[in-house]
Amino acid sequence: MIPLTHMLFFTTALFLIGLYGALTRRNAVGILMSIEIMLNAVNINLIAFSRSLDISAEVAQIFVIFVIVLAAATAAVGLAIVLSIYRNQKTIYTDEIDLLKW
Repeated sequence: MIPLTHMLFFTTALFLIGLYGALTRRNAVGILMSIEIMLNAVNINLIAFSRSLDISAEVAQIFVIFVIVLAAATAAVGLAIVLSIYRNQKTIYTDEIDLLKW
């Protein structure tokens, strides 16, 4: 069994990689992928805590499945928004999108 501290270091590193990617990317699809990496880090963290604490595995798995469904719905809506913006603006770079400016 992997110790909890190793899992916490791994999930912290994974979350920070996703955060760095979300804050530094110009591409909207890359930002969506970085957010997915952050959500996966949260899922791994949840499973690690459920194994180290005395929480039933079913409860943790239900929460993880809920987060995965939420991430899939978020990715679908985000990708639809990106496609809509690409049709109008012909770019997916976030610094070139000025849709809300007057």
